[in-house]
Amino acid sequence: MDIVSSVDAQHGPRVVRGPATAKDLELFAHIDRTLYTAVISDSLDELGYRDQAMRKDFRPLSRSFRCSGWARTIVCIDVFEIPDDSYGIEIEAIDSLLTGEIAVVSTGDSERNAPWGELLSTASRTRGARGAIIGGLVRDAEKIIKLGFPVFATGIKPVDSKGRGLVIDYNVPTECGGVTVNPGDLVVADYDGVVVIPAEIAGSVVALATEKVAKENHSRAELESGAYLADVYRKYGVL
Repeated sequence: MDIVSSVDAQHGPRVVRGPATAKDLELFAHIDRTLYTAVISDSLDELGYRDQAMRKDFRPLSRSFRCSGWARTIVCIDVFEIPDDSYGIEIEAIDSLLTGEIAVVSTGDSERNAPWGELLSTASRTRGARGAIIGGLVRDAEKIIKLGFPVFATGIKPVDSKGRGLVIDYNVPTECGGVTVNPGDLVVADYDGVVVIPAEIAGSVVALATEKVAKENHSRAELESGAYLADVYRKYGVL
């Protein structure tokens, strides 16, 4: 596929890059239009990457939310006092977002801190970000839904991060939802959950998933016309 032929060569886990190219945007459009997390997870399994789906508690704020893009990681920790500068690195991280990126925020599974809300969503969307994956809590949920910016999180709580959480770094390897995420990894999220594709195999995974979708479409059509599942599976090899 032309849209994925050069992805593996262009994007590595520590590659410094600029905003999304036209080819990147075409890739994201193909993923959003054709693929979904289940078929991507299956394709990762086939390539030996069996632990790339985040935990089951990562849910979209709206059922319709889905997104794909390159990871921009943000690392947040719990704190128990108000620091002199509560938001400095957090602001840097959000302002560093590039077109085509998804903010992936690790919090150590905090249940005290809601580091993401409406204003960060607004700023991220303006920067050209395609969504946010929060390994913890968010607030302003209804305003984010109205904004239409795809946000996935493990819960909702109306608290400010000041004195509860602190961003300590960004654009570095981190862990979120049980998956190691490197800057530039390909993140795909929909109602089924969140999947992280290591950047170095992104093109291979998308190509394999696209082939699998075509087989699933043929299988579905034959099943709907009355074919037996055993015969369809024998022919296409997908379930």
